[in-house]
Amino acid sequence: MQVTPKKSFHSDNDKYSERFIPNRASSNLISSFDKIQEDKNSIGQHYDDTEAAYSVLLQRQFSSSICSKSTLFKFRQPSGKENSYLGLVGSEFYTPLVFHRKISKSPYKVLDAPALVDDFYLNLLDWSMTNHLIVGLGSCVYIWNAATSKVTKLCDLGINDSVTSVSSSPEGSYVTVGSHKGNVMLWDINQNKLIRQLHGHSSRVGTLAWNSSIVSSGSRDRMIFNRDIRMASDLISRLTCHKQEVCGLKWSYDQQQLSSGGNDNKLILWNLHSNQPVNKLSAHTAAVKALAWSPHQYGLLASGGGTADKTIRYWNTHTGEQITCIDTGSQVCNLIFSKNTHEVVSTHGYSMNQIVIWKDYNKIATLTGHTYRVLYLAISPDGQNIVTGAGDETLRFWEVFPYNGFYHPEKSDSLLLSPFDVR
Repeated sequence: MQVTPKKSFHSDNDKYSERFIPNRASSNLISSFDKIQEDKNSIGQHYDDTEAAYSVLLQRQFSSSICSKSTLFKFRQPSGKENSYLGLVGSEFYTPLVFHRKISKSPYKVLDAPALVDDFYLNLLDWSMTNHLIVGLGSCVYIWNAATSKVTKLCDLGINDSVTSVSSSPEGSYVTVGSHKGNVMLWDINQNKLIRQLHGHSSRVGTLAWNSSIVSSGSRDRMIFNRDIRMASDLISRLTCHKQEVCGLKWSYDQQQLSSGGNDNKLILWNLHSNQPVNKLSAHTAAVKALAWSPHQYGLLASGGGTADKTIRYWNTHTGEQITCIDTGSQVCNLIFSKNTHEVVSTHGYSMNQIVIWKDYNKIATLTGHTYRVLYLAISPDGQNIVTGAGDETLRFWEVFPYNGFYHPEKSDSLLLSPFDVR
């Protein structure tokens, strides 16, 4: 049987390629936008200027970009003019939409905290990475589970002593408690068990700070002790430079620099590997308790002064130079950088008792509600919420920052047991 080959529709001289090269002649942006005007002329009176406004704006912006010497998508420093463009069509202005985050001016939860001391030099509040709130009330330390609202008493120092500072470890498993007698106690919050006691201070320990396995403690005896909890002889360094009580301590996020503030109005910078101060900053005119390192910018430190100072100062800790100074008009009690945005929270005492949100050194929101000085401040592990404490014996929870997508603790509105009561 003879098979007749099928006839080809193409001659053997034709050559083909697997590449398809489109014709982009009609994609010329300027010529395409010019067609808007042609369409308008052809339609005449039925053409709607309002419906074409967006297209006209695009024409102007793309035309100016293509015709100018600048290159599209080129990296450059922001000039602050990108959102100031105004397009005029007819007699109306069209501006790009700008979305502003709304910050609630009311706390979403208020808890009673009886015996929360009204003392500027103490630090009685912390929020651990395991979503536990640690609060020192009188001689006791309580743990509030923010996910379940369960309250646990961690310890009671008895009638002859009181809690003067609390701080949770970076991973949240341990809590250090400073006492009026000068002791530092290390507790395991999962087992509700005292691990060890650290002695050495001769007066109250008003501030504590963690750096990996190192615990730093500042005291009224003017000393700063650095202890490594992994070592049997835990004391690794003794820092002496302050002339009065040490009331503020914060380690930088790279764990290399320690900032300390004292009642002698001094802000001192230390290095992890030295017992000698790196820098002594004397710009404040009152006690320096409020300290905060930026998690976004290397070497950026904010400090706040007491009643006679009322300023927030930003520092470049590598050069020791002051970047800027803000007069807040009120005693600065605490500072915290947002984890999710380039913003700062400050809490204040005499005489406004406010919580203020700052961005680019400008005030963007003021929260009120406390009737006493807002002496205590902590931020949630997801970076969305803050909790503030005051001598009015209340803890107030505020949702002030957007969620960053990395951590999402469960919220609960269930009623609490003593010593806290939901309001």
